[in-house]
Amino acid sequence: MESMAFIFTGIGSLIALAFSFAKFRSVRNAPEGTPEMAKISKSVSDGANAYLRRQYAGVLIFFAVIFAAMVCMAFAGMLSWFTPFAFLTGGFFSGLAGFVGMRTATMANCRTAHAASRSLNSGLRIAFDAGTVMGFTVVGLGLLDLTIWYFILNAAFSALPMAERLTQITANMLTFGMGASSMALFARVGGGIFTKAADVGADLVGKVEAGIPEDDPRNPAAIADNVGDNVGDVAGMGADLYESYVGSIISTAALAVAAGYSIEGVALPMFIAALGVAASLVGTFFIRTEEGASQRNLLKALRTGTYISAILIAIAAFAAIKILLPEHMGIYAAVFAGLVAGVVIGAMTEYYTSDTYKPTQKLAEASETGSATIVISGLSLGMLSTVGPVIVVGIAVLVAYFCSKGAAGTFSQGLYGVGVAAVGMLSTLGITLATDAYGPIADNAGGIAEMCGMPREVRERTDALDSLGNTTAATGKGFAIGSAALTALALMVSYVDKIHQIDPGFEFNLAIDNPIVLVALFIGGMLPFLFAALTMDAVGKAAQSIVVEVRRQFKEIPGLLEGKADPDYATCVDMCTRSAQKLMVAPALIAVVVPVAVGLILGPDGVVAMLAGNTVTGFVLAVMMSNAGGAWDNAKKYIEAGNFGGKGSRNHKAAVVGDTVGDPFKDTSGPAINILIKLCSTVSIVFAGLVVVMHLL
Repeated sequence: MESMAFIFTGIGSLIALAFSFAKFRSVRNAPEGTPEMAKISKSVSDGANAYLRRQYAGVLIFFAVIFAAMVCMAFAGMLSWFTPFAFLTGGFFSGLAGFVGMRTATMANCRTAHAASRSLNSGLRIAFDAGTVMGFTVVGLGLLDLTIWYFILNAAFSALPMAERLTQITANMLTFGMGASSMALFARVGGGIFTKAADVGADLVGKVEAGIPEDDPRNPAAIADNVGDNVGDVAGMGADLYESYVGSIISTAALAVAAGYSIEGVALPMFIAALGVAASLVGTFFIRTEEGASQRNLLKALRTGTYISAILIAIAAFAAIKILLPEHMGIYAAVFAGLVAGVVIGAMTEYYTSDTYKPTQKLAEASETGSATIVISGLSLGMLSTVGPVIVVGIAVLVAYFCSKGAAGTFSQGLYGVGVAAVGMLSTLGITLATDAYGPIADNAGGIAEMCGMPREVRERTDALDSLGNTTAATGKGFAIGSAALTALALMVSYVDKIHQIDPGFEFNLAIDNPIVLVALFIGGMLPFLFAALTMDAVGKAAQSIVVEVRRQFKEIPGLLEGKADPDYATCVDMCTRSAQKLMVAPALIAVVVPVAVGLILGPDGVVAMLAGNTVTGFVLAVMMSNAGGAWDNAKKYIEAGNFGGKGSRNHKAAVVGDTVGDPFKDTSGPAINILIKLCSTVSIVFAGLVVVMHLL
């Protein structure tokens, strides 16, 4: 039966990719709108494609260097010869997932704007269908990569006994998690720097200084802003959640070996993920709304689909465990705990970031006394919002561990349950990611509606969809961060197991009074703050250049502000591209260099402690930054809807400043921290052999 589970996983990947292609064709066949709308959409698409070509060219150098290092380690007997190639495929599929999502999003923006001219529901359907392409491409490619590598490695190690064969299979599969995480980090950081540099520059000079609307065609940074939504919030996010998805599955599969669950335990997380494809597919057909729907109604429409998917996978997972591990039904509690934790974290994120609830409304009210108070209130809101997710993840971990372990189980069986909880949380990623990717598409549609001077009711509909997208994007980030915490725990255990495979006699000393552990905890705890500082500073530097350029064009191009001349959009796009490519390198290298350096100096004990400190502070900081940024953005939109003075008021200008501060919080630093957490873990696992041989302490 377990072999059928792997075949079913492959079938699930093909179903996901086929459904994604069908949705892609549906979006492509929708009318583009006027020639002017199509022209603007093409400008955004050309800018996004040019950026990704330059980014992938730079990332290729990084992958070549790491691949060469892995080949040298393979020659020295520290790695399997399959490992370098697994690393490459992980990076390739992660980048491909982001690229497909970005191409679809840039195609869908004008079509969404045109559909919104007919009705709110039409606009919602086009944007959501385009988001569905991203969601199902990610899960389809993820399951395809897993299935291909399983059968290759199973054939390559077929002569080994089952236990040893599974150890080799899962150890090699963990490596393509490193490739996926590496690509995701570059995509998230580079795309985040691009999008927020353009956004900050456009807002500060256009809306605050010049007093013109958002996405006004007179703003030289308007096209760069729309390009940034696609390269950061779509391509970057797709690569991000691809690595979250495959990371949770392969880390759980690795734990199955240590738990003694043999091939059935390895197959279970893949089987549940494949069932999640079907559950997500069904859920997509329940998302629709009516004309004039409020934000609460729009949220309900999207929640209906995700909740139906969660219920279906809860039922299907019970059957899967009954088939593969019938004597260990306590594992079902772990799956259920992960599902519930994902839903609850999403609801908490929605509560703190949606303008239909009190926290964001009160944040908007803080604009009455200026920019400083709205910034202070936003930081407070973000910090407060961390309490709930920490408690929820803590409860999920305890439930998953003790229910999976049972009365007579082992420590490893309990940890396997924690990994399964992460798989459960991400099992409906197809539809969850669709609701996330939908947001930037709606945002771009609003920009096109503004730049083309479409009727007021069209902009009102796209604004409603955009505001909803801010909330769903924040929910998606909370979801990804929560799953990262659970996956990181599983990867830490995989690291310990890897050390014991390399050196069975090694004894860990993880007591808190061990000075190596204490120092490494501090290093790990500091790492997310260093990473956030570098990425925030990168956005600040890039945004400064855009601010100067936009001011220059307003000053030097005669008639620009009067609408009698066209701005130079291409210069802003090129400046953002060059800044992002240059400034993304230092933050991205941290996740690779620090784990290896800590291991070589402090040894395996130090690595485990560093990973623990990195996971704890990274999880909390990422939640805080993402939620604060989402709340600032929606507080601004709440004022723009006519509250507290509306657009152009003193309150609005204060809210724009708050939103500007929040932009790199929610779209650059915050969501990239969850990749940092997992990449540090996978890098540690890959270079474990080097650390065992060469560490100083």
